[in-house]
Amino acid sequence: MGSLTSPFLLLDEMGPIDWPPGGAIGAPAHPHRGFETVTYLLEGKIGHGDSVGNTGELGPGDVQWMTAGRGVIHSELPPEDFLESGGMMHGFQIWVNLPAADKMMEPRYQDIPASEIPHVKTDDGLVEARIIAGNCLGESAVIDTVIPITFLHLTLKPGGSITQQLENGINGMVYCFKGNLSIEGKPLHDGQLGILTDGDSIRLSVAEEAEIESEILLLAGPEIDEPIARYGPFVMNTEEEIHQAISDFNNGIFA
Repeated sequence: MGSLTSPFLLLDEMGPIDWPPGGAIGAPAHPHRGFETVTYLLEGKIGHGDSVGNTGELGPGDVQWMTAGRGVIHSELPPEDFLESGGMMHGFQIWVNLPAADKMMEPRYQDIPASEIPHVKTDDGLVEARIIAGNCLGESAVIDTVIPITFLHLTLKPGGSITQQLENGINGMVYCFKGNLSIEGKPLHDGQLGILTDGDSIRLSVAEEAEIESEILLLAGPEIDEPIARYGPFVMNTEEEIHQAISDFNNGIFA
């Protein structure tokens, strides 16, 4: 991803995959510095633990918003019961960059269960929105973000449409992971990513004759117009800061 998708550094779809008993894998302990990781789970279970002492377990519809800041070591692994039983796993991980002024902030962890994420519908009931960050249809998310972020999970039934307000001049993107839809009249198909251009609103719609509903993630936020130095799990502004991050991790200075 580049300047057109800033502040978003990565959008990774995890699965969908049907794990056999004993087959599920995750990410053992590893470090991060200088950005945020957002894990949104649709199906399955993921356990979290970090060097600050936070622990949690994500299930369907849950969100983990971890601000690595000056440095944290964490793991994301399937819990024992899911590992033993196996099952369907599907979710997303998004990396959100932090401005230089916030890259060394104290790490923090927000574990938001599905029951606390605002869930709203259009008046005709054809569009449902889960508001992970930002605002939609007059409702606001409960998650606190360092910079203003919009993160919506939208489900559009055949014939459904929604106009989402966005701040003029921000960057945005739409990822379709089920069905097909139109963005301002332009088609977007399952597995495709659409980049949003300047504007203060965006209209999404699904044709009445569509055979299935469509599901998308809508992400938007202000461009961070700063240099990026990136190495594995570290995202800073200079190569010197990357070298310092590696040194700090190797010397046990991370939280």
